[in-house]
Amino acid sequence: MEQVRLGIIGIGGMGSNHARCIAEGKVPKLVLTAVADVRKERLDWAKENLPKDVACFSDGEELITSGTCDAVLIATPHYFHPKYSIFALEHGLHVLSEKPAGVYTKQVRELNEVAAKSDKTFAIMFNQRTNCVYRKLHDMIESGELGAMKRVNWIITDWYRTQSYYDAADWKATWDGEGGGVLLNQCPHQLDLLQWLCGLPVKVRAFCHEAKWHNIEVEDDVTAYMEFENGATGVFVTTTGDAPGTNRLELTFEFGKIICEHDKLTFYRLAENERIHCMTEKEGFKKPDMEVIEVETDGQNEQHIGVMKAFTNHILTGAPLVASGEEGIRALTLSNAMHLSSWLNETVTIPFDEDLFLEKLTEKRKTSRKKESTGVVFDTTGTY
Repeated sequence: MEQVRLGIIGIGGMGSNHARCIAEGKVPKLVLTAVADVRKERLDWAKENLPKDVACFSDGEELITSGTCDAVLIATPHYFHPKYSIFALEHGLHVLSEKPAGVYTKQVRELNEVAAKSDKTFAIMFNQRTNCVYRKLHDMIESGELGAMKRVNWIITDWYRTQSYYDAADWKATWDGEGGGVLLNQCPHQLDLLQWLCGLPVKVRAFCHEAKWHNIEVEDDVTAYMEFENGATGVFVTTTGDAPGTNRLELTFEFGKIICEHDKLTFYRLAENERIHCMTEKEGFKKPDMEVIEVETDGQNEQHIGVMKAFTNHILTGAPLVASGEEGIRALTLSNAMHLSSWLNETVTIPFDEDLFLEKLTEKRKTSRKKESTGVVFDTTGTY
């Protein structure tokens, strides 16, 4: 195989951006051959804006079985990510799923079992892992030079969205259509990075405020407290209602503090292990000596294109993926735990009761309201 023929299922905001990038040749050896969408107006858009030889289907399963593709990119509403991923893998296609992996972990666990039996490539669109700042931080943590983690704080409130954003699609910001709000739509990136850098917490206590800043039924403001196995603690704060917002990740380790903000990595490096200093220093107020270092990175940040390049190269040559699809369950575990904690008004341990989560989510879906779509498809370029 010299190239990979790709079909995209779902050509709304993200799907149409991916389609344009591939059609413009931005991903070498990846060729767009088909798209699918249940909405006639989106297929009309595809016929007008994509190459004429791109096949159009009104059903994702029809695209998968058409023989037009070697691989599919799933960019549908969240509940359908596992459904189409499973169907594609079982029909011998490679799969790249948009985030999140699904809405509830029990559903995604089934997907991972299918993927484990398949010899096809399964990847997920965690494009923030291509960011040089997070890649460098991950390398520093993995090297052991920072020592044990003591604390993590992430304020990620620059996901500002207007009411018109939520009104654009009938499925968006509803329990039955989307399955959640800021945790499931915007923050899978940060939740993935959080577990990628720090590991999964063992306890979560979250407060998910629904419809606090918008006329929606899902959460748009969240504050969560976390405890990790080694005793480290963390706080995660997010919303789509703050303007201007903040994106500041602060991690404290035995050998200092690292701040990720404004695309920079700043290391406040201690001259010695703080735990040893604390127990041996004779002066009661003396802090360890410290130097401030602006950490150098390779400056590369390919985002979605980087994920698609890695996906293509993995199929063709076995090169590493940015993120395997099986890893998607970990970020979803975090968001499910936060939702469940808020719904139960109590601390939740991880792993949690997946059947209880699904029961509570099903109750939410039963009372979910039906919306009218405005039909607007926003350009999502640069919103990640």
